Amino acid sequence: MKLSLEEGTFAVHETRQILKNYLNGTDYSISNAPKIFSETRGVFISLYTQSDNNLRGCIGIPEPVMPLKDALKEAAISAAVHDPRFTPITRDELKKIDIEVSILTHPQLLDVENPMDYIKKMSIGKHGLIIEFGTYRGLLLPQIAKEYNWSKKQYLSNLCTKAGMHPTAWLEYDVNIYSFEAQVFRELKPEGMVTERLDFRGCGLDKKL
Repeated sequence: MKLSLEEGTFAVHETRQILKNYLNGTDYSISNAPKIFSETRGVFISLYTQSDNNLRGCIGIPEPVMPLKDALKEAAISAAVHDPRFTPITRDELKKIDIEVSILTHPQLLDVENPMDYIKKMSIGKHGLIIEFGTYRGLLLPQIAKEYNWSKKQYLSNLCTKAGMHPTAWLEYDVNIYSFEAQVFRELKPEGMVTERLDFRGCGLDKKL
């Protein structure tokens, strides 16, 4: 079931409130949420600098292992202060950060006989991908391939790299690849209007609230 724009806006607003409280040293739990927030769903939180749209943190919970309202809280705090690529976001910095929330569908295994068949079963801009091979695991959100204008082969190669494998591992090894879709909601400015990203290009934000 998809979220409505109102529900997506609720998710973004609650994510900001979670971070405000956490950075102020107080706890906050989502209450009075729409029913869908009690469903188990995967979610990713991406944080961007308002001034130059640079990524400032991105962590998520891809598997539907907990209610969405709990997944939002865990992913939000992790993205803000535990992403190993960045220093923790400060309380004052949060005022200059745009929040993006990606709500994921359940991952589905792509069952193929020939690795080249992955090409036929995926769509750029629609499908996010997860790859697994032994202890290696990597995930790319659907908007990433669209933003970088990757071909399907480039998408699969970058997915392998994200997992710490050789770019052609999807062709050479008996990997498992899962696809999922995402609804992406983002602020136009900190604490401002929320949009649903429909084309994943960063400019086609044509549903607004």
